[in-house]
Amino acid sequence: MTSAVSGALLAVGFFGALAGLPASLATLLYVSAVLIGGYFFGREALEELVKEREIGIELLMSVAAIVAGVMGQWAEAATLVFLYSISEAAEGYTAERARYAIRSLMDLTPKTALVRRGGQEMRIPVEELRVGDVFIALPGEALATDGEVIEGRSSVNQAPVTGESVPVEKSPGTKVFAATLNGEGALTVRATKTFANNTIARIIQLVEQAQQAKGRSQRFIERFGKRYSPAVLAVGVLIAVLPPLFGLPWQEWLTRATVFIVAAAPCALVISIPITLVAAIGTAGRNGLLIKGGVHLENLAKVRVIAMDKTGTLTMGRPQVTEIIPLNGSDAEQVLAVAAALESRSQHPLARAVAEHAASLGIGALPVEDFQSLTGMGVKGRVQGSEWHIGSPKLFRELGTPLSAIEDEIARLQGEGKTVVLVGTAQRAVGILAVADPLRPGAAAAVAALRQAGIERIVMLTGDNPAAAHAIALQAGVDEVHAELSPEDKTRVVAELQRRYGHVAMVGDGVNDAPALAAAEVGIAMGAAGTDVALETADMALMGDDLSRLAYAVTLSRRNRRVIGQNLGLSAVVIGGLVAGAIAGVFTLPIAVLAHEISEFVVIASGLRMLRS
Repeated sequence: MTSAVSGALLAVGFFGALAGLPASLATLLYVSAVLIGGYFFGREALEELVKEREIGIELLMSVAAIVAGVMGQWAEAATLVFLYSISEAAEGYTAERARYAIRSLMDLTPKTALVRRGGQEMRIPVEELRVGDVFIALPGEALATDGEVIEGRSSVNQAPVTGESVPVEKSPGTKVFAATLNGEGALTVRATKTFANNTIARIIQLVEQAQQAKGRSQRFIERFGKRYSPAVLAVGVLIAVLPPLFGLPWQEWLTRATVFIVAAAPCALVISIPITLVAAIGTAGRNGLLIKGGVHLENLAKVRVIAMDKTGTLTMGRPQVTEIIPLNGSDAEQVLAVAAALESRSQHPLARAVAEHAASLGIGALPVEDFQSLTGMGVKGRVQGSEWHIGSPKLFRELGTPLSAIEDEIARLQGEGKTVVLVGTAQRAVGILAVADPLRPGAAAAVAALRQAGIERIVMLTGDNPAAAHAIALQAGVDEVHAELSPEDKTRVVAELQRRYGHVAMVGDGVNDAPALAAAEVGIAMGAAGTDVALETADMALMGDDLSRLAYAVTLSRRNRRVIGQNLGLSAVVIGGLVAGAIAGVFTLPIAVLAHEISEFVVIASGLRMLRS
């Protein structure tokens, strides 16, 4: 508003003077334009100087405007103030536009929800939804909050949350997310999150926090600006004072000093990075990629090696029991009953596969006592009075269990790409379970896309056996495999990769792989929608299970780096040219002001290119 008033006063004064308006009245209009247009950035300049003891761009512009006015160049001063205030307003507007792009996701959430309470259906504001409420999503209606489908079947467009372009089929037992769009059928859903804590609200909150977190280049430019601006002011004073001491006309050199201060002000340089980062992070959020700060986006652009967990990342993460081989006089039902008992307390994907297979055959889990997880190898517990173990062959070898008679069978199954799980006591193995976790559709294409995006080496890390790991690696097309790793081993391997190759990104599920994610230069959680732990653990999160989003993330980070580099180069060239022209006396104040502000608008427009997906 103040910029518009300042511009109007400047225009009236300028055209009035051309039409014969008295010089004193034109000057009054120019002075008013300076005071109104420069009020906010002038006050900011004084606050920075007095409270923070800092000389910023605002002070440089304020000094230039005052000096121009004192020299009688009020029209030039008003032009400077108007253009700079417009650029400040444009900067604020563009930053807000970039933030609005992600906040507008909240508008996709309906304002009311059809809820069942007390045997009746009623419409209530979504803010009143409680965890456990049952609500109905009609065909074509957006989901009010996160929940679990308890009745109905339909396809749901999850693009606002996960970035998936194809609708996902939903049926009883599946999860749904707020702001996703229901398709052809009605769904009855039990709310698992309140409106304020649902996935879309969490995404918006984290993206806004990320937009406030600064990248390394931005922090460098800010540190540079804190030293550069005082230096510009000091050089400007020297230009104004020294030449007149040697007999040169003081008014000419005072004018050159004023033009120099305007020309050398690093506005475009300072704004070039934050505008670009804010736009890039907002764009990523709209495309199912959550980035926790500009520094992580910058770091990803440097990554040449990506390490990936196998289960749930390269594979579907839904292993299935494909074969049960009883040993030492046991029968398959007994083996599966003991296995289901032990795995009933475990959260490992293989444990769920065993439990689901037992349930599908109508075999109930036996009671288990003294349950203990053996990290990276298996579990143990007391079943029907005896201590039983279930886990990898490595576990039983460490227990000293005789396995020589079944080594060939273990090797055969592992060679087929299956994970071998043994059931038994420390004295003998009673059965072999073969578990297969199929490669994720599109995993090989995603790995190829990563190479095309500039990733030089792709490494797979897994707790699985080497034979099964290499079988999956061959299908996916990865370059290097590390198998039979515990979570601590994965952390060690990531650190070793960073020593060998430099910058390394780690992709995992954000829970079991948390130590490795933290050790990597960039930790990326896979399929993090609705998972608070994954959202908090990683530097970036792929909200859906689409592995191709990894290549998009790498491409976005490198594009962001290119745009920032272009903006910095443009800013440096413009400032250098203006400074040279100012010192040489080639540029007048209006020309310097116009060129300076045009360069800032160009940089802002360039940064906003990152809003394009």
